[in-house]
Amino acid sequence: MAKPTDEALALPDFNVAMVRKLNGQFIEDSINLKDFLQHTHKGVILYFYPKDNTAGCTTQATDFTQMLNEFDQLGYDIIGVSRDSIDSHKKFIDQHHLQIRLISDTDERLCQYFDVIKEKNMYGKKVLGLVRSTFVFDKHGTLTHAQRNLRAKDYTQRLLQILSET
Repeated sequence: MAKPTDEALALPDFNVAMVRKLNGQFIEDSINLKDFLQHTHKGVILYFYPKDNTAGCTTQATDFTQMLNEFDQLGYDIIGVSRDSIDSHKKFIDQHHLQIRLISDTDERLCQYFDVIKEKNMYGKKVLGLVRSTFVFDKHGTLTHAQRNLRAKDYTQRLLQILSET
């Protein structure tokens, strides 16, 4: 599959596995992100993070949960994406009381589409890892903001400010 440039990125037209918790119950769905956008009539913030229950990833997920109402008022749904399993996501959601949706991309199809798997240096060894990245699509599916290789600390506040000013 050819990798589009950030300017040409669109929400992909294939299904992904997603989980969220609503009224104390887990809801698992297989969703198409294009269809999801049309169904919600809202924009979507798709953020990629390396691993459930790690320091930076937990900070980012809890920050998005804490600011969920502010992003909702601006007209955005928030969806986190990692290569973790649905079961791992459920534990992550429970442990940190997350109110956001999480996509399980165990086959890396979505990660490859957005080109967020890159060579990293971990403890002196080169490994392929997921690069923390965010892609913001408006309610029409147009990419309005993309940032790769970002730091989790204070990022959600900075993103909220960017989106508030546009």
